Amino acid sequence: MYKNNVTLKKQAALRIRKRIRKKVSGTPERPRVLVKRSNRYLYVQTIDDLNGRTLSTASTLEKSFQEKHKNLKNLEASQQLGEIVAERLKKKKIKTVVFDRGIHPYHGRVKSLADAMRKNGLRF
Repeated sequence: MYKNNVTLKKQAALRIRKRIRKKVSGTPERPRVLVKRSNRYLYVQTIDDLNGRTLSTASTLEKSFQEKHKNLKNLEASQQLGEIVAERLKKKKIKTVVFDRGIHPYHGRVKSLADAMRKNGLRF
């Protein structure tokens, strides 16, 4: 019996996600920064896994972000989003985080987001 390619991709993504989540967990002092990347947008959540709370969110889908930036899919937009996330975490007095890339490889937009967050004072 042949499996559908979509089912195989979903199973592979689930394996990757489980493997990463075994090692990465957020605490109130050092929350987990989760990156979700779609073809069009980039989403970032800061999560405290011990209490099960989302501390902050940011995405290229926000109206304030879309007014300032014309193209939402390029590296420049991900760098700007990284700066926004770093500012929001600084306001909450969070300096160190755990970076969770999800199922996405650490290159391109995900890497530029992480580099921008480091450049603006976050440690991970």
